[in-house]
Amino acid sequence: MATTVFDSVLFRDMFGTPEMREVFSDEAYLRRCIDTETALARAQAKSGLIPEEAAREITVRADFAKLDLDALRHETEIVGYPILPLVRQVSEMCGEAGRYLHWGATTQDIMDTATMLQCARGVAIIEKQLDEVRGALRELALKHADTVTAGRTHLQHALPVTFGFRAAVWLSALNRHAERLQQAKARALMVEFGGAAGTLASLGDPEGALETRRLFAEELGLRNPEITWHVARDGLNELVSLLAGIGGSLGKIGLDVMMMAASEFGEVAEPFVPGRGASSTMPQKRNPISSELMFAAAKMLRERAALMLDAMMHDFERATGPWHLEWSAVPESFLLAASALFQANFMLRGLQVDGEKMRKNLDLTGGLIVAEAVMMGLAPAIGRQHAHDVVYDACRIAIESGRTLYDVLIEDAQIQKSFGEGELRVLTDPANYLGAAAHMARSVVRGTAG
Repeated sequence: MATTVFDSVLFRDMFGTPEMREVFSDEAYLRRCIDTETALARAQAKSGLIPEEAAREITVRADFAKLDLDALRHETEIVGYPILPLVRQVSEMCGEAGRYLHWGATTQDIMDTATMLQCARGVAIIEKQLDEVRGALRELALKHADTVTAGRTHLQHALPVTFGFRAAVWLSALNRHAERLQQAKARALMVEFGGAAGTLASLGDPEGALETRRLFAEELGLRNPEITWHVARDGLNELVSLLAGIGGSLGKIGLDVMMMAASEFGEVAEPFVPGRGASSTMPQKRNPISSELMFAAAKMLRERAALMLDAMMHDFERATGPWHLEWSAVPESFLLAASALFQANFMLRGLQVDGEKMRKNLDLTGGLIVAEAVMMGLAPAIGRQHAHDVVYDACRIAIESGRTLYDVLIEDAQIQKSFGEGELRVLTDPANYLGAAAHMARSVVRGTAG
């Protein structure tokens, strides 16, 4: 029986993806631990700390397939960490060379570095997915750069915008996240090698110890940090916080789509798949499932980001508990972000946009949405404040009488002096008061094309 959505056969692909689950599986983690141990041996051989033949033997003979996983699990529960029992088994595999395994290292060196290797693979998946979602948004923004819709503030009609402008705003946030991800990779993906208290005292010569760490990082393609980071967890916090930020931006997209898909709006609909979003009692229902999952993932990612902030507060040179919080926060964040990106890509690539319904909704308030346009058009003739008062009063009359703003304005003597009927028609058409919306939408698309 599953105890979480992450290991549930029913729900796991709604809160993760098979590809990301594989990266953070027990097998993958143990393989990365072995990769870390063998890379350390090769680095130490290059720096003259252990014999080259021993490093070759360790690299060749360390084999995940030969592990006794039941024994490893049992001993991990006793020790509290998997590295001591793992080193014991791998050392036995390596024969005489096994005595050089884990030379000068401590448990956290291996576990932190293995986690960083997992994060590196996880980030590569997130980057690929983020590019796919950005591609889908570029298409929407460009296709609908001129599709007029109601801009809403405080859930009220504000000014006309275009749907392409809205999609480009979504895209702009994800573009910045992609930039942050590139920066975070270079900064946060660090090798860990410090020994018992982080000083590398067990390796003797300080220069040789630091050269070993440099070679170790080179072997694994990770950054060589300036100093041990056993208790400085800002790198992992940056990654988890960034995933939560991506989730938040996707959650905003999901929220917008859910609201636009509401029966009262009917402006968009998620891709049609037989049975998807169906109700067990209401045959007419077509629920926005992908958007709902994106929204849920955003909230769950926020919790993991908060958990990771708590996990930053380690005591002195080795923590007495906060480290364990990462074992939940890190993999679950990657799973949730991957799931949200998968749902976003599916939803956005098949999103059905109803431009006619958008225009119909735009006209619901009888032209009130362009009140600012009329005010600004009238201002040069009678002054801005006077124009505001005239249009404000016209809006009141239109609302109370159920008439359009145009019908009220055309009867106003002051406005008749400034505008002819044709000019007023142009001024009260929402499509003529879009500012730079379409230009900005296309600019965002051009800036991210490739």
